[in-house]
Amino acid sequence: MKSVILVTGASTGIGRLTARSLAAAGHIVYASMRDIAGRNAPQVRELRDWGFAHGHDLRAVELDVLSQASADAAVKAIVGEQGRLDVVVHNAGHLVVGPTEAFAPEEIAKVFDTNFLGTQRVNKAALPVMREKESGLLLWVSSTTARGGFPPFLGPYAAAKAAMDSIAITMSYELARFGIETSIVVPGAFTRGTAHFPNAGKPADEATAAAYARYDGLMDQVGARLSALTPDHADPQAVADEIARIVGLPAGERPFRSVIDFIDDGAGAVTEVAERVREEFAQRIGIADLLKPSVRKA
Repeated sequence: MKSVILVTGASTGIGRLTARSLAAAGHIVYASMRDIAGRNAPQVRELRDWGFAHGHDLRAVELDVLSQASADAAVKAIVGEQGRLDVVVHNAGHLVVGPTEAFAPEEIAKVFDTNFLGTQRVNKAALPVMREKESGLLLWVSSTTARGGFPPFLGPYAAAKAAMDSIAITMSYELARFGIETSIVVPGAFTRGTAHFPNAGKPADEATAAAYARYDGLMDQVGARLSALTPDHADPQAVADEIARIVGLPAGERPFRSVIDFIDDGAGAVTEVAERVREEFAQRIGIADLLKPSVRKA
C-alpha cells in the first residue's frame, strides 16, 4: 500500500538514502531538511531531479527539528497536500566527537536538542493526525551506541541516542491502542558511505580538549580498526533498504526492532536479552497487549 511518509534529516547520508528507497518502493515521500531554498537547495534539486527521472514521488519540505513552529508547518503542509500522514521516520541527528569533559553543558544540551528533543517536536506535530486516523508508524533510527560496545569520545551523542531509544520504547506502549505502530532501526558504525564523522562537531573548549593529548591518535586507531572489521559489502544503503522493507510490511507484522550492524559490536546480542526481559515484564504487569515483539538482525 502506498504511504505518505515524512523523513527527517534527509539532506545527506542515511536520510537521503532512505527517502530515495521509500520513493522507489512507490510511496509518497517528503524529504525534510533545513533551508531548502538556500544552503540545501542543491540537495533539493538533486532529489527532485532523481525522482522525476525515475518516476518516483519524492518531494522536499522545510523542517528544522529545533523549531516546533517549523515541525508544525511541515506536517500541516503535508496533510494539506495529501490529507494524511502515515509514517514518520525519525532520522535527523548530529554527531559530536571529543572528550566529554570538554563539552559545556550548553553544548551537550544542543546535541540532545537535535538528536532527542527534535523527535518530540515532530511527534507533537504528527501524532494528532495519526491518532485521529487511528493508524500510523513511527520509525526511529537509533544507534548501536545505545546498547553496544561503542568507543570513547562519543559521550554526548551516545547519551542523546540512548535517550531517544528509551522514549521510543515508552511511546510504543502509549500509542499502541491508537493503532500507531513503533519500529526502531538500529544502525551500527559505517566507516564509509556517510558524512557522519567528517561533519562531526567538536567541543569549543579547546584547552580542555588539548589536556587529553595522551589520547591523541586513539580515534584514528579506532577508525582504522573499525574499517578493518567492516566487510566490503557493508553499505548504509542496507539501513535504507531495511526501513523500506519495514514500511512495506502489513500493519501488525513489522518488527519492533531491527539491528543493521556489519561489525557486530554486541548491540544485537544485548537487544535480544533486553527484548526478552521487556516482554516478560510486560506479561507480569499485564500490558502484554501493548507489545509488538520480535527482533531482527541483518
